[in-house]
Amino acid sequence: MRGRRRRRVGLYLLVLGFVLFAAFPFLWGTITAFKQDSDLYNVKSDPFLFNRPPTLKNITLLLFHTPFQIFVRNTVVVGLLVVAITLVISLPAAYSLARMNLRWGGAMGVAIFFVYLIPPSLLFISLSRVVAFLHLQDSMWALIVLYPTITIPVSVWLLMGFFKTIPREVEEQAMVDGYSKAAAFVRTVLPLAFPGMVAVVVFAFTLSSSEFIYALAFVARTTQKTVSVGVPTELVRGDVFFWQSLQAATVMVAVPVALVFNLFLNRFITGFTMGAVKG
Repeated sequence: MRGRRRRRVGLYLLVLGFVLFAAFPFLWGTITAFKQDSDLYNVKSDPFLFNRPPTLKNITLLLFHTPFQIFVRNTVVVGLLVVAITLVISLPAAYSLARMNLRWGGAMGVAIFFVYLIPPSLLFISLSRVVAFLHLQDSMWALIVLYPTITIPVSVWLLMGFFKTIPREVEEQAMVDGYSKAAAFVRTVLPLAFPGMVAVVVFAFTLSSSEFIYALAFVARTTQKTVSVGVPTELVRGDVFFWQSLQAATVMVAVPVALVFNLFLNRFITGFTMGAVKG
């Protein structure tokens, strides 16, 4: 019994250490966001404590004296539209490649996934011609058009593997009951593929909200920027760094995303693992 207790205590201490290590950036950012300048820049002050009373002026500066709210709104709009476009295109594409017994289906799935492996730094010069042709310069619509070129290849590859785990008999039975091929797909296959769809939604939204190269290259107007590029460009002015407001922006954006991610964590893992095994 003592040996089991020691092993259990050791395991709990190991998990606690990992949790503290993972949560340290959030704790550090939260403490820094409420610090005064005289406390933050004093080398004699304890960096882990409030040596002077905390202040809300850094949060006020971020929310009411910078375009941070505009950045958040643009990020949400871009993320939701990219997710919608990704699902609309990747779901039928993955289903057709996984179900229709095409000779080149597997090779096409791998080729589509390889597109994702091309570094964005090699593509943004040629994609700038596309943006200019569509007259989307300095607009967040340029990001809405370009981000699916990154999210769709991975989503198709992932959903192909997930659709292969769903027995064909499910949709065949639905068709016997009178449903068409499309209706059987919508009513029987999509509900079973929900974990894979959650994985696609989380992946597409996270990537579109954190991507930096395209957002920096194609959007220069402040009113069109997303959080990933707007916060560092607006809160770093020359050699002046608004450290507390930068940390506040990081925490305010990361914590909601982390909560939503953990809410769907089980389905996210299921979607990725099943897609990887069968893909």
